[in-house]
Amino acid sequence: MATLRDIKRRIASVKSTQQITKAMKLVAAAKLRRAQERILEARPYAFKMQEVLASLALRGDPQLHPLLQRREPGRKILVVIASDKGLCGAFNSNIMRRSLELLRATDGEVAMTLVVVGRKTRDFYRRRPYTIRSEKIGFFDRLAYAHAAALGQELVKAYVGEEADEIQLVYNEFKSVTSQRVVVERLLPIEAMRSPEEFAPLDFIYEPSPGAILGNLLPKHIEVQVYRALMESLAGEYGARMTAMDAATKNASEMIDLLTLQFNKARQERITKELLEVVGGAEALRQAGG
Repeated sequence: MATLRDIKRRIASVKSTQQITKAMKLVAAAKLRRAQERILEARPYAFKMQEVLASLALRGDPQLHPLLQRREPGRKILVVIASDKGLCGAFNSNIMRRSLELLRATDGEVAMTLVVVGRKTRDFYRRRPYTIRSEKIGFFDRLAYAHAAALGQELVKAYVGEEADEIQLVYNEFKSVTSQRVVVERLLPIEAMRSPEEFAPLDFIYEPSPGAILGNLLPKHIEVQVYRALMESLAGEYGARMTAMDAATKNASEMIDLLTLQFNKARQERITKELLEVVGGAEALRQAGG
């Protein structure tokens, strides 16, 4: 049975852990507010751009730009976005599970390579027999558009250079503080949202020229979608960490209450035992004197 000293040490240890989890919850809450504002501001622009480009991909001539061209899927790049840090519940494990399902579903028919974003993703796939094309780590605490631009340019170069026939993003979409949804999104080739039968024959008028406009617009679109996915993942990470740390703080409180109860019971038993020993000794002395 645990001694009073052991129980006191456990109570002190749990209280120390509770202070850490409470502080982490407050930090995550402060960062979440900023990340949530950024993603809510960026979503309308990113979605509208995606809608325009999807319409363009549907109606335009695929020969106008390499990013509009479609090829038979023989090589695929999977961009897996998780976090650099842990202590955020099932945030990372959900991403790993879904990405593994995608990798295993190919049955070797498609050559899959990985672009891993976040230390947790890198560490997970380094221990598994999959080809990692590149690693992007250590920038989430200072996430800027430049990070998305660099990744987007790398993916555009791979697609234009016919190193990949399809590129997919796997990330956590921020829904609310307590909810994130794993999303698998095709980045390239640009996906048409509706069928050609829904549109009357129509062509766009380009000024100055189709090549000049698409040459600037399409790569920018890829960068914007990558940036939105990174921000969605970042906001989701803070929300998941805030929820996990809140649950950990509550669990610590319950454990402290339980340990305090055990401590009081053990102390009461010890006092009772000592009283019985005193009473027993007094009774023995009384009988001996009598």
